[in-house]
Amino acid sequence: MTDYESATSRAAANYDLRRVVELLMRLRNPHMGIPAVHLAGTKGKGSTAALIASVMSVAGYRTGLYTSPHLLDFRERIRLDGKMISKAHLVRLMASISPLVEEMNDHAYLGKITSFEVMTALAFEFFHRQQAAFQVIETGLGGRLDATNVITPSLSVITPISLDHTEVLGDSLEKISAEKAGIIKQSVPVVSAAQRPEVMAVIRERCCKTQSQLIEVTDGYKAELLGYTAQGQSLKLSGRQAEYRLCLPLLGHYQRQNALTALASLETLVEEGFKISPEDITEGFRRTKWPGRFEVIKGNPLLVIDGAHNQEAVAELLLSLEEYPAAVKIEKEKRVLAFGTSFDKDAGAMADLLSGYFGTVILTHSLHPRAMKLDLLRKAFEGQGMKVLEAGGVTKALETAGEITPLDGLICVTGSLFVAAEALKGQSQPCLGTGSE
Repeated sequence: MTDYESATSRAAANYDLRRVVELLMRLRNPHMGIPAVHLAGTKGKGSTAALIASVMSVAGYRTGLYTSPHLLDFRERIRLDGKMISKAHLVRLMASISPLVEEMNDHAYLGKITSFEVMTALAFEFFHRQQAAFQVIETGLGGRLDATNVITPSLSVITPISLDHTEVLGDSLEKISAEKAGIIKQSVPVVSAAQRPEVMAVIRERCCKTQSQLIEVTDGYKAELLGYTAQGQSLKLSGRQAEYRLCLPLLGHYQRQNALTALASLETLVEEGFKISPEDITEGFRRTKWPGRFEVIKGNPLLVIDGAHNQEAVAELLLSLEEYPAAVKIEKEKRVLAFGTSFDKDAGAMADLLSGYFGTVILTHSLHPRAMKLDLLRKAFEGQGMKVLEAGGVTKALETAGEITPLDGLICVTGSLFVAAEALKGQSQPCLGTGSE
């Protein structure tokens, strides 16, 4: 079975919805009949999906959540009411699906089935067998040809779009936006986060063609930071239907925008007839867990882990650090960056931004086969005015950072979710407060 998450070649020709459609037909179409929210975008879609799913569970809907990639456990990708699929369920489902996959691969007239296609079918089958009343489905890559794009949801959601996976999705924002907007279905309402003008133009055109109502988060939705507590961010969110004062346990400047996109989605679902109260939204947001995104692990020195993997996400990470109370007074020379990314990312663009904030960078790599090699990372960071060190692995990078960072300093691990995941392994439980003593 081809694994396109780890393959070094991601040719667009490898993506063909007919394979997953046939596999689902052999499973008697488990994806049909369960209301869904379908999300696409470059960043924020996982956090937004987790927020929506948490609220739907609190509102009384047995809710499945399908996301990718995972951080620490493969089973994180398939959740029911916040709980990972059990190992026993996963084994049983694979045992029932594997013969179908082998039979299809024996003929392979549409090409070999990919691991992501199998996992997508498995998720739909699990939610069906568990009698889920609702499902929140995140695309893996793109939208139009993504294996998840076999559903007709109650709502489509587009999170912020930027240049990413250009080898598959296209080399311009317009081309990438067209692929992401491919999840928009005829007469199905669409919620879009704030977008660049050229991106929004593509989304609007697609909604016009499909006669889909478009709700833009920039129109009528606002977030106000009231402060930080031991539990997270205290916020006032203004929607079209109500105002909400709540605690968001997801830290980071960008999570407020994700919260607004989730809020707009939930209010739209209310208009579609789903029973969701303001109290459900407040409580669902409070219960949301989504690690590896501006996660504060400890203080003395302050340790922050964030899965930012492109230029836009790095910019949001820096905004978050610049407003986070425990980080604002730390001098540049005491800020240490541990950085590794994937080979298909623009490390130079990320280095340009990060060099203005950190005094030292420790270049590293994850164990993932798509990890960028140290010599390429070095080229991106040399001449940026930072002290450049290297470490053969994330664990070693953290050890080095701990040795050179003063107690009143900052260690930030970022560059990819794979790096973030390896940094999280073995760490203590996160501290969601201000990180101050």
